[in-house]
Amino acid sequence: MVTALIGNDQYKTEIITSAHYLIADEPLELKGSNLGPAPPEFLSVALASCTAITLRMYADRKKWKVGQIKVDVNSESVDNKAIFKAEIAFEEILTEEQRSKLLQIANACPVHKTLLNPIEIVTALAVVG
Repeated sequence: MVTALIGNDQYKTEIITSAHYLIADEPLELKGSNLGPAPPEFLSVALASCTAITLRMYADRKKWKVGQIKVDVNSESVDNKAIFKAEIAFEEILTEEQRSKLLQIANACPVHKTLLNPIEIVTALAVVG
């Protein structure tokens, strides 16, 4: 469960998970305070971090020396379609076979799979009182 709480601060939102506290906000040009990522950025955060973690798990299991893994994710909306562009860099030089396999593994991270499938969102208003 993730909870988002917004008070009267324009648009600072507290995000509470089972073990963490984060801030979401809007940039200054949208009249926010820029205290944290804007909500759409969290999708890029999820994809970049999941990709990096998935690659680290695989490389460790294979005992491949890949060094630091860097995953840059940019997103844009084109014709009402979200497009995420991920670029992955490894600190160590890898063989073409390793690079090919790691690209396949990157595309299999759970967030990547979730974003590629149809998503259903069910929203309900809580009963107060």
